[in-house]
Amino acid sequence: MMKVPGILICLSILFGIVEVEGQNHSPEQQRDTVPVLMKDSTVMQMSDSVSVKRDSIRTKTDKSLVEITSDKFFAPSYMFSPSPRKAVIFSAIFPGLGQIYNRKYWKLPIVYGAFAGLTYAITWNNGYYQDYLGAYKDIMDDNPATNRWHNMLPYGQDPESVDTQWFTGVLKQRKDYYRRYRDLSIIGTVGVYLLFIVDAYVDAQLFDFDMGPDLSMRVAPVLIGREKGINQGSTSYGLQLNINF
Repeated sequence: MMKVPGILICLSILFGIVEVEGQNHSPEQQRDTVPVLMKDSTVMQMSDSVSVKRDSIRTKTDKSLVEITSDKFFAPSYMFSPSPRKAVIFSAIFPGLGQIYNRKYWKLPIVYGAFAGLTYAITWNNGYYQDYLGAYKDIMDDNPATNRWHNMLPYGQDPESVDTQWFTGVLKQRKDYYRRYRDLSIIGTVGVYLLFIVDAYVDAQLFDFDMGPDLSMRVAPVLIGREKGINQGSTSYGLQLNINF
């Protein structure tokens, strides 16, 4: 019976020694771990600062790259790069404005020359159409007060002796003729308008197209010699086409 208390006392002493050793070792472990955490934190701070610097460098480079090219209307020529969307909008607002935006000034005489010619054609054909239309209406209504068709009579004929049935057919034919060409002129104007919009878009799209020596086509004369056949030893002339991609 005396052995049990002795065993308990021994166990309590052992537990006490273990706790004391644990307390003695715990500050050392804390001292060992604190620098590691500090090192880790400094490494994380350094990595964060490096990443921030990299981001700032990237932002600066991105800004510099953005500043190299610009699609603004009054941008300097060395950094100007037109936007196809803006070219289409400008050309749709007013004919020739897209070509001005793309700085293709040599196309302006073509643009305004085409529109001037088509406008004149519309006006000229519409004027004759209105004249013959009024004369045709007057000769068809059988009203003596409306006699605009008298001005359309051929030279040497008077209203009393002219064949009105024949002249009615002539007026109708000429009326339809000028109306047809007036409508064709209007269609041509719309087509030219759309054509110059497409032209402005293509110019803006191909503004930075590489036209270096690696993308070229060269045509040169060449001598072709014959080694076989009846005309052996004779030569012929031709053209050689070289396309480099």
